[in-house]
Amino acid sequence: MSSFTIYPAIDIRGGRCVRLIQGDYNQETVYNEDPAAVAADFAAQGAGYVHLVDLDGAKAGHPVNHELIGRIARQVEVPVQVGGGLRTLQDVEKLLELGVSRVIIGTAAIENREFTESVLATYGSQVAIGIDARNGYVATRGWLETSEVKAEELAIQLAAKGAETFIFTDISRDGMMQGPNIEAIAAIAQASGKQVIASGGVTVLDDLVKLAEYREQGISGAIVGKAIYTGKIDLKQALQTIR
Repeated sequence: MSSFTIYPAIDIRGGRCVRLIQGDYNQETVYNEDPAAVAADFAAQGAGYVHLVDLDGAKAGHPVNHELIGRIARQVEVPVQVGGGLRTLQDVEKLLELGVSRVIIGTAAIENREFTESVLATYGSQVAIGIDARNGYVATRGWLETSEVKAEELAIQLAAKGAETFIFTDISRDGMMQGPNIEAIAAIAQASGKQVIASGGVTVLDDLVKLAEYREQGISGAIVGKAIYTGKIDLKQALQTIR
């Protein structure tokens, strides 16, 4: 049976652990001043992977919180995946050298195909393609802009270039606690033939149970953020429920 991984999420801004509503930098909630402590706690609860987002990096177009991310990668005994502002091969190399297990390419997958293909060719399974969609179309630059590229088309194109993992976010569901858009996630998995990690909208344990039912169809995991911080999902219980 295919595995299903729960990725507790830490969004970093100004060195702190925060959450934004639908990617709006003006709607920020600070959950913890010490992201490294949060990551250690997630690992202690049994998480097999931690998901980090450099929000400052996503906005700036280059990694900003890399020193903190490197510290987390070294201190936490589980692998970490990181996204936010990766636009050059040097950015990717720096994070991997700091101990990050997987990097997430988002905006650049649309805006710089040559870079994206070279990263996939060089690092393969250490790269995930982040596809953030608004009404089926890919959004870029920290969700500030929407492209004319359909999410499924991008997945098909990049799977052909070696992408093995996609992280799909339906922006309309992010931080809104409405449940994930399973239909859209499964469609990306089916179109690309690759594994897809669901992001955005996971609200209660039942959402994770439903997503895990699609593991044989290519939904290989889910990123959970706000629901953990607000107590709607108990991470330890979720990890024990879905193995």
